[in-house]
Amino acid sequence: MLQPPSGGTGDGAAAADNRPMSIGAVLKVLRDEFPEVTISKIRFLESEGLIEPQRTPSGYRKFSSADVERLGRVLRMQRDHYLPLKVIRGHLDALERGEDPASPEARQGDGAGAQAQPGTFTPYGANEGAEAPTAARVGRAELLAAAGIEERDLDEWESYGLLAPLPDGGYEAVAVSVAALVGELGQFGIEPRHLRAMKASADRAAGLVDQVVAPLRRHRNPQTRAHAEARTKEIAGLTVRLHAALVQSALGVRLP
Repeated sequence: MLQPPSGGTGDGAAAADNRPMSIGAVLKVLRDEFPEVTISKIRFLESEGLIEPQRTPSGYRKFSSADVERLGRVLRMQRDHYLPLKVIRGHLDALERGEDPASPEARQGDGAGAQAQPGTFTPYGANEGAEAPTAARVGRAELLAAAGIEERDLDEWESYGLLAPLPDGGYEAVAVSVAALVGELGQFGIEPRHLRAMKASADRAAGLVDQVVAPLRRHRNPQTRAHAEARTKEIAGLTVRLHAALVQSALGVRLP
């Protein structure tokens, strides 16, 4: 369950007793666990059919506690499993119908050739090799559909290095989030060529994280090596938060 923000202004209490919440109040509740979430992101998830908040006669969104909980699940599945939105939607819809779809963790742990069940996610190429990949992947067509982009968009973004296919022609599933964000920025006139510096900065940050975690990955103790993945996620999350804070500081504004 999402927890109310500490020291907040009562938004957590509103969620707890199911009082309708504005989109700004929902953002405050979510920010504790998902510091990178924005109002634009919430609106995007609504446009993709992941949530359906009520509307006042004047058109303002009003979110119930169930809406906030569903948002949290969507964001968690994106963050932890890099699942495409249509897969997340199918999984949550199956839960609401009273079905018991396999969890993303369980599905990613299935062996090659396992048959996918409704509402579950089959990693790209999992049925084609001897071993399922440790991270979910998507095919090119699935990436285009999940991100809502055209072939020409993907070709252009690849030419600038913002996205890159894997050797088998698929993509790491996080590419769906990258594509969606690049598309959103494009609505504000920010073109792919403007984002090359951001990609270079991300590559440097990834190199720094890898440098810190590398000794754990090379350790003889299997438990220590396993701990490397958790440490990678932890440090990566801190770098994302730092980047957001630095942008906020440079702009001299408080981000939503």
